[in-house]
Amino acid sequence: MLKPHVTLEEVKEDLRYLRLLARDFPTVSSVTTEIINLEAILHLPKPTEHFMADIHGEHEAFEHVLRNASGNIKRKVNELFGDELSDAQKKELCTLIYYPEEKLKLIEQSEADVSEFYRETLGKLIKVCRDVSSKYTRSKVRKSLPEEYAYIIEELLHESNDIENKQAYLSVIVETIIGTGRAQHFITALCYLIQRLTIDRLHILGDIFDRGPGAHHIMDTLSEYHHLDITWGNHDVLWMGAAAGNTCCIASVLRLSLRDANTTTLEDGYAINMVPLATFAMEQYGDDPCEIYQPRVDEERTNFTDKDVRLIAQMHKAVSVIEFKLSGQIAMAHPEWNMQDRCLMEFINKERGTITIDGNEYEMKDKLWPTLDVSNPYALTPEEQDLIERLRHSFMRSERLQAHVNCLLMRGGMYAIYNSNLMFHAAVPINEDGSMREVVFGGVPVKGKELMKRVERMARAAFDNDVNAEERAYAADFFWYLWCGPESPLFGKSKMATFERYLLTDKEVQKEPKGWYYILRDKAEVCDGILDEFGVKGSHRHIINGHVPVRVGKGETPIKADGRLMVIDGGFSRVYHNRTGIAGYTLVYHSRGFELVQHEPFTSTEEAILNGTDIQGTTQIVEMMGKREKVRDTDIGRGIQLKITDLERLLLAYRKGIIKERP
Repeated sequence: MLKPHVTLEEVKEDLRYLRLLARDFPTVSSVTTEIINLEAILHLPKPTEHFMADIHGEHEAFEHVLRNASGNIKRKVNELFGDELSDAQKKELCTLIYYPEEKLKLIEQSEADVSEFYRETLGKLIKVCRDVSSKYTRSKVRKSLPEEYAYIIEELLHESNDIENKQAYLSVIVETIIGTGRAQHFITALCYLIQRLTIDRLHILGDIFDRGPGAHHIMDTLSEYHHLDITWGNHDVLWMGAAAGNTCCIASVLRLSLRDANTTTLEDGYAINMVPLATFAMEQYGDDPCEIYQPRVDEERTNFTDKDVRLIAQMHKAVSVIEFKLSGQIAMAHPEWNMQDRCLMEFINKERGTITIDGNEYEMKDKLWPTLDVSNPYALTPEEQDLIERLRHSFMRSERLQAHVNCLLMRGGMYAIYNSNLMFHAAVPINEDGSMREVVFGGVPVKGKELMKRVERMARAAFDNDVNAEERAYAADFFWYLWCGPESPLFGKSKMATFERYLLTDKEVQKEPKGWYYILRDKAEVCDGILDEFGVKGSHRHIINGHVPVRVGKGETPIKADGRLMVIDGGFSRVYHNRTGIAGYTLVYHSRGFELVQHEPFTSTEEAILNGTDIQGTTQIVEMMGKREKVRDTDIGRGIQLKITDLERLLLAYRKGIIKERP
């Protein structure tokens, strides 16, 4: 029976749309079947979402967290098998689910009766798979199945061993899998299916790049991930700017990589040719001790000789000087960005080894400036210009980098709203009273939501072939502003004092004052104002951020503004572990509420496979719902309800003869 809100008048008004809908549902029977199916979906439990931020190239830890679903798979194994399995057996099963190919090779080398192992393991995996698939429709599970084994897995998942006349049938399936030599492949397929079904949607809140060695591996994973959205971070847009050919972004990317003695992503990941930079650095700074440019070497990951470290320091200085010059050039080219305080090279006294800032003279830690022309301080030497052009060519011709940036463009943006959660990486510019701060971009004053949308459009223009060359060049420059500009929503500070932190000892001049967002974000009314500005509805609505690591070791909490704001940068990067006291967060939003999983440092993938070492996590309940949320309560559910209403109108049109069935 039709619901009372469906009227004949509405049917007549939507006749054109309903005729289009009738192409997919040509009969009364097909319409009613779809309505029944959609109504049933609305009553399923809400699928699980995972939120992660500031991964910073830590690909092994990131991959492990995805594989173990932030500890959720381990929890399910414990619930399902209880005392049936020993702790060692449960650990072995979990490791197999996380790393099936690698673990199977090890197990098969030590198992006396491999067929019996296959038989027992398949039974356990099917049990786990049934559990994690229980909150989805058969149709959705079917779409997740590996094509090669889709029919067999579907039979095993949806037939009960308790039914006597099915036991032989199911046993024959398992025995045939083993007998035909496909057990390895089938077990692997089941393990990856469990991983996929345990996390329905992944939200990445920026800063995939820099610091750690594997941003390219992370981007490979994200490019293939089933349900994903990305909010850009300032480190991400820096690499996007480099891929767009902006030389200042390129210099910044290189400086950060060399500072951390980490060129793996550049060279192995994106095939950036570093030989020209190394050659230039040795020629120009061969006799320079480059003391302040000594890289931060992670001795556990690298095996550099003293000679290697010296070369990296020389390269680090070479590209830093180029960056200081280029940042002055770009600041002068765009006075509307109010970044004249980054034009510092002109205030250097080369002979005295000092610099004058705001009337105060400071001694510089580095007094050797062989490529600095005091009469034209921001000009690159011919050799520097040739070098940066070669590097620019490498960045723009890197197919893998361009593909990864395309993923950021296609699946990412400045902000996202999903199930009453507003996600952005760093900040929304606000005033001292908490109101939205108006900023002029491209000659247009904008604030709040419109500011974020305009910033995103400007960034995308750098890769839009339909945009004229001048506008594309401006958009490429704009990536540098987003990286470190005073009103950039991805930065949130008045300046990035790179020059001062490298070259001066005075702590006062090194300060990077934070914007009002960071000063006021603990206030519930400020967060409510931002949520209202972005049109976020619901009784359980939140802002979710990354960008600034939470210093858990010093008692700072990631939950702010009476639960309205969650900051989930827990320091995935090893550089931050001592500062934060932990090794990252995952925020998990399931049908019963929010849980924040606090991770301990990850050893290595090899250690996890060999010894079953897992990331130890502490779960903090952030917010529990009064009742278990269902699909009906989500954004997808609201879309389904609209579709049901449309189908009910089509059904009325069929019954009144306004549209004819097509048997």
